[in-house]
Amino acid sequence: MEGTIKSEIKNGIGTITFFHPQSNSMPGIQLRNLAAEIEKLGKDDNAKVIVLQSEGEKAFCAGASFDELISIKDIDTGLKFFSGFAQVINAMRKAPKFIIARVQGKAVGGGVGIASSADYTFAVNDASIKLSELAVGIGPFVVGPAVERKVGTSAFCQLTINATEWQTAQWAKEKGLYAEVFASAEDMDKGIATLAGKLATSNPEAMMMLKKIMWEGTENWDTLLVERAGMSGTLVLSEFTVNAINKFKAKA
Repeated sequence: MEGTIKSEIKNGIGTITFFHPQSNSMPGIQLRNLAAEIEKLGKDDNAKVIVLQSEGEKAFCAGASFDELISIKDIDTGLKFFSGFAQVINAMRKAPKFIIARVQGKAVGGGVGIASSADYTFAVNDASIKLSELAVGIGPFVVGPAVERKVGTSAFCQLTINATEWQTAQWAKEKGLYAEVFASAEDMDKGIATLAGKLATSNPEAMMMLKKIMWEGTENWDTLLVERAGMSGTLVLSEFTVNAINKFKAKA
C-alpha cells in the first residue's frame, strides 16, 4: 500500500503532510521521500517556517512498516531501511528553519523520533507515545539520540526498557518532548497557526542562527545514526525478531 508526501507554502509557512494507510507507518521509500521534502522546503526561501504533520486522527506515526521489516533478508537491505529514519532526523536537524510538529494522535517508535526531532512540538491529549522496539527484538537505536536529547537520559531509558507501555501526552510534556498539549485538534491548530504566523514574519537569519546553536553537539549524527541503523539492520534478521514481528502482525 502506497503512502503519500505532499507540501505547500502559504504566507511564509511551509506545510509537509505525510500519510500511509497503515496508521501512518513508514516504509523505506516514504522515509526517503519525507527527508527529501524537508530538505526541499529548507532550501525554499518562500518558506520561513515548516509545519510537519500527518493525515488522520488516531495515529501521528506508527513507526517502521512491519510489512517491510519482515521482508528484510540481508544486512544491506536492513541498513538501507533503517537509514531512512536517519535521513529524516538529519534533514530535520539540518534544515535552516524551525520545524513545528503537529502530533494529532499516538506516536510509536520512529514516530516518537520524528516528534522529538522537531524544534517545537504541539500535541493533543490523546497523543500517547511508546518506544516499542525492544518488544520486537530490536531497539530504538536510530531515533535514540533525538529522543534522549529531548527528554533526557532517564526518561529515554524508561521509554526504551518499558517497551510495551504507553506514556501519556502529559508525561511527554513534563519531560520536554511536547511543548504544548491541547484538549482538541481544533485548539491545537489554532496554537500552531499563531506560532507559525509569528515565525513567518521573524528574521530568517536570526532563526537560522538560533537553530544552529540549538543543535550544537549533534554534528556527528550524519555518521552516528547510520551506524545505529546498522545495529537495527543486523538485529532485524535474527530469528527472535522475525518471530516477534510476526506475532505483532498477527495481533494487528
